[in-house]
Amino acid sequence: MPKIALIEYFRVPPRWLFVKITDEEGKVGWGEASLEGHTQAVEGCLDAYIERYTSMEADDIEHIWQMGWRTGFYRGGPVLMSAMAGIDIALWDLKARRLGVPIYQLLGGKVRDKIKVYAWIGGDRPEDVVTQA
Repeated sequence: MPKIALIEYFRVPPRWLFVKITDEEGKVGWGEASLEGHTQAVEGCLDAYIERYTSMEADDIEHIWQMGWRTGFYRGGPVLMSAMAGIDIALWDLKARRLGVPIYQLLGGKVRDKIKVYAWIGGDRPEDVVTQA
């Protein structure tokens, strides 16, 4: 089982925060830890986890989640949960990529052939979207 070699995060304006986990074999998984209006707080929480999780087995996803939950400040708050979600998603993505399978196969299998998708690119008015583009 490869170990976690590096955990990084990337702020993408105007409101997204992505987590990248690289294992010791150089494989990568991505997760999202966005919490609109609280990006720096989530980054601070991620900073607290980076040292703790580096060198842990990348496949120990449940153990890593439980450790984050049980040692987290203000258990269950949106900042903590956003940071944990970003790490959790990145670990599942990393595992799926390593195994060459879609994540849904690791999480119990496919339950439908199609889903409705919702997309929002930000902005309350068309001018806001143009400004951000």
